[in-house]
This record gives sequence, structure tokens and C-alpha cells, in this order.
Amino acid sequence: MKIAVIGTGYVGLVTGTCFAETGNSVICVDIDETKVKKLSDGGMTIYEPGLEKLLIRNLREGRLRFTTNLADSVNESLLILLALPTPPGEDGSADLSAILKVSGDLGKIIKEYKVIIDKSTVPVGTAERVRKAISINCKSDFDVVSNPEFLREGLAVEDFMKPDRVVIGTSSEKAKKILSDLYAPFVRQGNPLLFMDERSAELTKYAANSFLATKISFMNEIAILCEKLGADVDMVRRGLGSDDRIGKRFLFPGIGYGGSCFPKDVKALVQSAKEVDYSFNILKAVMQVNERQKIYLLPRIKKYFNNDLKNKKITLWGLAFKPNTDDIREAPALAIIEELLKEEATITAFDPEAMTNVKKILGDKITFAATQYDAITDCDALIVATEWNEFRTPDFERMVSLMKHKVIFDGRNVYEPRRMKDLGFHYESVGRGVLNNDKS
Repeated sequence: MKIAVIGTGYVGLVTGTCFAETGNSVICVDIDETKVKKLSDGGMTIYEPGLEKLLIRNLREGRLRFTTNLADSVNESLLILLALPTPPGEDGSADLSAILKVSGDLGKIIKEYKVIIDKSTVPVGTAERVRKAISINCKSDFDVVSNPEFLREGLAVEDFMKPDRVVIGTSSEKAKKILSDLYAPFVRQGNPLLFMDERSAELTKYAANSFLATKISFMNEIAILCEKLGADVDMVRRGLGSDDRIGKRFLFPGIGYGGSCFPKDVKALVQSAKEVDYSFNILKAVMQVNERQKIYLLPRIKKYFNNDLKNKKITLWGLAFKPNTDDIREAPALAIIEELLKEEATITAFDPEAMTNVKKILGDKITFAATQYDAITDCDALIVATEWNEFRTPDFERMVSLMKHKVIFDGRNVYEPRRMKDLGFHYESVGRGVLNNDKS
């Protein structure tokens, strides 16, 4: 099929590349000429494992192109995918200005039947607004479909190529047939292709992400309770996760969730509820817990250093909101850094992919190290903020020789507490108590 993807951000780039990988002819459109040139040359604008290889292959095979020309791309394509940003406004509602502007532009371009597909995460009723914006200037037949994405950063290529399910909101039998053909290569193993009305599809995306965010915040509450009651959250997590009604995923406690989806989608769903006079109290609590959790380690760090962090060298391992991405949006590490700077601590950080993005925000307020071991040289304490694989099994003997004090605050519970005690570290994690209070 011939597809135009409007927007080459995270969702647009992954979507366009993966559709090209299954033999479709894909044109990705963006207003940023520099970005378009870089992508056309095979350069990456995001970090996502496995994506670069697919991008280069499909560019070479001629199935994937990048352009700034919206009109030509639309005229050449049957399917028009909207993968545009919907950032939260001050009240938490999704900003649809980019989507509605492009929709208005499409109305002036479309001359024959097209299927307009919302891939962006959008509030309930957006399909109707898109349809109206196009209709103002369009005399041709078209359908608007809601087709939310469920991509996990760091695993997006795998998620797209082998989806758990594909959700499609449409009342058009013609669009339903086209979308069935489009997604046939991705659901060959029997994973469901779920057709529903547009509003239900739009709400499904928000509901899914909000439920997962709720599981995370619930476990963070349980972790705090474990510490107060003398229980071990790892044992509790295993007991919970073995119940197939609950499942094992998203039950790991830590310093909260971040990224481009969970925070934005939870806020947007709360705002959508407010607009119809409903108070979504569970999600309000989820947001409150998550904001507190981001800086959960700070009081414990201050306590260890007798409430004096001035000129203490604190190292952060990890800046991205999760491993295998360079995305720092709503990253807990940034909240920790902000609080440490208020305490006049000296901060050194290392992240395999996200340092460039953090430098754009913080500049020289913190130091960026070339390696994880350079980062801990002469440090007073280490904070593990992102569970990158290379942080899971470090050279502990080397760490002991480099660190000024053997102190670790583990925000992702990546180490086994008893082993850390045996190695002589003062070690604090989330929901597992404190081991070895001797200051070293």
C-alpha cells in the first residue's frame, strides 16, 4: 500500500519504517528540513534498538522516503497517518493544535478517497474533530480512523512487528477492509485485530497507559509500606505476580515512571473526565504518588549526610526515564538532580544514550562523565536512577577502589541487598530496608 506518515517523531519514525519493512511504499513528512535531510541520509534522530538497521535497509530498497512536501505525499498515498505531537496543556489536556492544523491542510489537498488515521494519542472525540476540520475544504470522500499505538520505548520495533493486539476505531466497512489488509502481516500468529467505534479506540489507549501507571504507583505504595512493616517488597512482588489475574509486569517498585506516555496520558484522562463532570480520583492519587516517588530517595540521602549535601559529590547512573532510550521527558533523574542542586551538591552523571539531551537542558550545571566508572571516581554516593543493563553487573571491586565512600542509593532495586552488605556498601533501595549503616 501507499502510505504517508505525517510527523517523524518517535511514533511516526517507527511506524513509517516498520510499515516499509513489510513491503509498503512509505513517505514520511516533516516540516523540519534538517531532520528530513538527516533521515534521508540514513542518520538517526532518536535512539531505538533495531530501528537504524530497518531504516537504512528500506531507504536502500526505495520503500521509504522523507520529504517536507505534504501535498505531493498525500496525493501519492491512500493512507494518511497522523503521528503528530499532542503535548499536555497547563490543565493537562492534550494540545490538538498540530493535528487540527494538518487536518485543515489535508482538506485543501485531498482530491480522491483517502483514509486518515490518527496514530497520535488523542482524547475521545478527536476523530470527529479531525473529520470536521478536513470537511471544511474537502469535497472528496474520506474516512477518519483511530488506530492508537502501544509501543514501548526500547522495544518499539518488536512491539510494532509483533503486536499484542491492534486496535482500530472505525464505522466504515471500506476503511475496515483496507486496515485489515494493512495489518495482516503483523497478526499472522493470531493476535487480535480489534475493531470498535472511534471513541472507544481513543479511550482504550488512555485506559491502558493509565492502568499500567496505576500498577506502578500501587507497587511504590506497597514498597513504602514494606519498609515501615519490615517486609521485603521483592517477596511481595513475586507473590502478587504469580497470580495470573494480576500478572508479573509493571510490578517493580522504584523512583516512579516518566517518559512521553504515562505522565501525559494519565493527566489527559483526568482532564477528559473533568470535562464531563467526573472526578477520576484513582488517577489523581496515581499522579500524586508518582511525583512524590521521583524524589523518594532525597530525604534518605540527606539523612545519611546529616542534612548537609553542600559540595558532596553525588553520582547518578542513568538519566533516561527507562533503559534502551534517550528519552528524558519526565525522567525521575531530572527531578532528583533539581533537588540535589538546591542542596548545593556537586553532581556527576553518566547515561549510555541520554546525556546529549540532558546537556541541552542543564548545560554545565552538572558534569557528564565519559564512562560509568569515571562518574563514580571520588564520589560520596552513587544513585542508580535508570536500570541500564551495564549497571546491573558492574565491577564492584573497581567501584570500591574508585568511590570516596561506599554508599549506594538504588532507585531501581538492581542489586541484591545481602551481597551489597557483604561487599561493605551502605546500601539503600526501595521497599527492602537499609543494609550496613556504617558510614565508610
